[in-house]
Amino acid sequence: MLAGLRYARGRPDLLGSYLADLAAMTPSYPNALFPFLAADLHAQWAVGLMFAAPSVGAVAVTALSGWMGRVRRHGLAIALAAAGWGFAIAALGLAPDIGAALACLVVAGGADMISGIFRGTLWNQTIPDKLRGRMAGVELLSYSLGPSAGQIRAGAVASLTAPRFSLVSGGLLCVGAVGLVCLALPGLTGYRADGSAAPRGTARLAPTGTSGGAERDE
Repeated sequence: MLAGLRYARGRPDLLGSYLADLAAMTPSYPNALFPFLAADLHAQWAVGLMFAAPSVGAVAVTALSGWMGRVRRHGLAIALAAAGWGFAIAALGLAPDIGAALACLVVAGGADMISGIFRGTLWNQTIPDKLRGRMAGVELLSYSLGPSAGQIRAGAVASLTAPRFSLVSGGLLCVGAVGLVCLALPGLTGYRADGSAAPRGTARLAPTGTSGGAERDE
């Protein structure tokens, strides 16, 4: 893990992708608040649908993901998708009825999947083979820490204020945190899939964009 973190520290694009995910999940992970929001919307019957709605958005994005092959600024796509998640969660807190709430969750799930696809592509194309196991550990840390911490934050803020305020404030915090990551690590938004912004010694995508594998800087 420490070796992986040391490597990531020298890769602002890679480090930014981890931090963007944490910035999205930690301030605004909403699942703990679904039962309370459903009750506020007089739709207790829809709690299960609220848990399922993000997966609907994720599946839809995956099924229609062909356009992603034409995107070259993967780092910018990660940042925009993470911010899109935050805006969708903020909108969830303002939803006037259960239909709007479910629509916001579908959008949030789609945004999260877009971010995940581009993060995975960046990682697979640029991490050297000898470090893939170590970096997979860092990735697992990011996946496990963000949502768990987000549940704690959401419940704590809701207990002090209200579930809707927790959702809106969390979504806006997410957008602000992603913006700070982009400002602190401009290498994230500057990364391109052709490898033009990748440091020497990392794998990079062939300029043709074909599936023939990754080139490596000598």
